[in-house]
Amino acid sequence: MSSIELEAVPRVAVPKRWRGFVLPLAALAIWWLVSRDAKPAHSMMVSPAQVLHVAWEQLRSGALARALSASLARELTGFAIGTSLGLALGALLGVSKLANRAIAPSFNTFKQVSLFAWIPLISVWFGLGDVAKVVFLSLAALVPVVMHTSDGIRAVPPRFLEVARAYRYGKLQTLAFVVLPAALPSIFTGIYLALIYSWLATLGAEYLLVAGSGIGNTLVDGSEQFRMDLVVFGVIVVGITGWALNALARAVQRRWFSEARAA
Repeated sequence: MSSIELEAVPRVAVPKRWRGFVLPLAALAIWWLVSRDAKPAHSMMVSPAQVLHVAWEQLRSGALARALSASLARELTGFAIGTSLGLALGALLGVSKLANRAIAPSFNTFKQVSLFAWIPLISVWFGLGDVAKVVFLSLAALVPVVMHTSDGIRAVPPRFLEVARAYRYGKLQTLAFVVLPAALPSIFTGIYLALIYSWLATLGAEYLLVAGSGIGNTLVDGSEQFRMDLVVFGVIVVGITGWALNALARAVQRRWFSEARAA
């Protein structure tokens, strides 16, 4: 086909704010077409209508609210603990050369261990309940915060420190008014990744540790009962929740930096 013929093909103009819905709508249409032609006895293929029916049942009975609130409570607790420890350790590694030489090699070895490799030890030390899950999620949030905080502090341009010395700032003043503001974008990136990683780890913890209330356990129940409608519903809830957490983190980041620039 020549370039003239290509230019003659009409282009469908999709508003920018709706472009993100093109792929999900296309997937939904394909799903509906495939499930429509599937045999009724084929339990592995469920239709959008079946999943919608399960969603209504979960909403009406309160099962979704209980499962999602339990998962988010664990996720936010582990995220808060891991982020707090990560900020403290990352700041120490970034500010102190002695601490960086003493701790960084061990931490670099620690972060190479797969997160799920800690589950056997965590289950022995903390049991199989919510405490073990929160510890697991704290580890998931810890690593990215430490890395981005320490890297952000060490990457502060030397000229910023020279200006601080010219104004005769003390160590605490330099850290509070020069180093941390300059490292803030990197720190926010670590916190953002910690939020996402801890949510992904929530599902792993609920799936691999003892059963209880949570959206991960909804997936387990659906799998054990061969209810693919419940499994697909759980996957959709997980995706929507992850998207909402991502959007919230981005909104907070934009708001913070816009206020900082205005100040």
